[in-house]
Amino acid sequence: MTTPRLPKVAGIDSPPGQVPPPAPNAAPAPSVSQVTPAAPAPGAVIQDRLAGWVSDLTTLHELTERLARTAALEDALHELLRAGASLVGARRGLVVLEPGDGRGPDTTVGLGLSRPDLGHIETVPRGATSYGRILDGLSAEPEARADLLAEDGLDPRHREVAARLGYAASYALPLATEAAGRLGAAVWLYDEPAEPVERQRHLIGLYTAYATEHLARLLELERTRAWSRTVADELLPPRLPRVAGVQLAARHHTGPRGGGDWYDALPLPEGALGLAVGSVSGSGASAVAAMGRLRASLRAYAVMEGEDPVAVLSDLELLLRLTEPARSATALFAYCEPAQRKIVLAGAGHSPPLVIGERRTEYAETTLSAPLGMLACWEAPSVEITPAPGETVLLYTDGLLRRTGDPMDRAFARLHAAAASVPKALREDPAAISDHVLRAVLPDGLDTADSEEDVVLLAARFE
Repeated sequence: MTTPRLPKVAGIDSPPGQVPPPAPNAAPAPSVSQVTPAAPAPGAVIQDRLAGWVSDLTTLHELTERLARTAALEDALHELLRAGASLVGARRGLVVLEPGDGRGPDTTVGLGLSRPDLGHIETVPRGATSYGRILDGLSAEPEARADLLAEDGLDPRHREVAARLGYAASYALPLATEAAGRLGAAVWLYDEPAEPVERQRHLIGLYTAYATEHLARLLELERTRAWSRTVADELLPPRLPRVAGVQLAARHHTGPRGGGDWYDALPLPEGALGLAVGSVSGSGASAVAAMGRLRASLRAYAVMEGEDPVAVLSDLELLLRLTEPARSATALFAYCEPAQRKIVLAGAGHSPPLVIGERRTEYAETTLSAPLGMLACWEAPSVEITPAPGETVLLYTDGLLRRTGDPMDRAFARLHAAAASVPKALREDPAAISDHVLRAVLPDGLDTADSEEDVVLLAARFE
């Protein structure tokens, strides 16, 4: 007699004799749908919340660390947009910097938006945009517009631009601090109708609060740098003189803190020309002011006794020692007679001029001398050079050499190689020669990068 097979349990074919039959009075087992899931333990909920908070704090720490490493205002604006987009789940955005005090600088930076795209957005009436209402003081709170194209009162131009650029929602935040006031506004754009959830709004609020303080510091630094550059540029010649027999060109790049490098070119009696370059020790407003005083004094001495460069620098050294006892300076003054192509020059701790011509590229032989203010009494002999027709004499400051980052001997070699490589087609234009030398000596934008060193070039081509 065969033992009957028992039914399958949960899809498993049970072997005979291992699953006992149910008791006669046993209640039927509840179905799966009747089983109530057990509530999570309170400790598990707290752990989940703690894990979420730790994750959020870690994210904020990483993003603020990246922002804190930015040292330029535009870099900080780009970083703000990238971090904000990751926090609110957007792909594109823009930040409009428009300080409420009216002192500028005013700028607009985009993320995932080209310059033409930003131009289209700027054609939307200001009052129809979230960032426009923030900038105009009509709104001081974050503004979420979850479905722009579904809004009944949406400005027609705004609707057209949103459809053209393909965004359907936006989230805008003011950038303001108690100390600096309103700096601007940031807005992130969504490709589809959406808005950040409460957790995302909290995180982006914390991040922008820190970012705005950082932007305020960089804004003040940028204003200071711009002021220093403007003052330094205004203290230099507004234009170069026109003197028969010689062509002039100058290039000047001021460091971020404002330095004391300068140049000058002034016509002198009997068709002569005075050329000067120099550098005052230190940086900042005091160095710029000292540079202005020194340059003005040298002009006066050059008019009175320019034919004797040693006397000019001796008087300048005496003035510096009496009025600026804690400061030193380097200077080079050249008395030029273009009709005779004759140059008499003297230098005080300054680098020698570079003569650039078709048949030679060489440094002029000058005597070694101490900078002004370093000795009890400065004195050095003058030297005379005679450039050939078509040759250019290049005067420069040591900032050009130091900005390369090379040792001085290698920097001099680099400058010589750059001057020797000037194409023949450019040798008749001192401005083109100066630009070529700058690009060759300071490649990859080092001539415009933030550096503590000023750069001055003064080129004189003799006909």
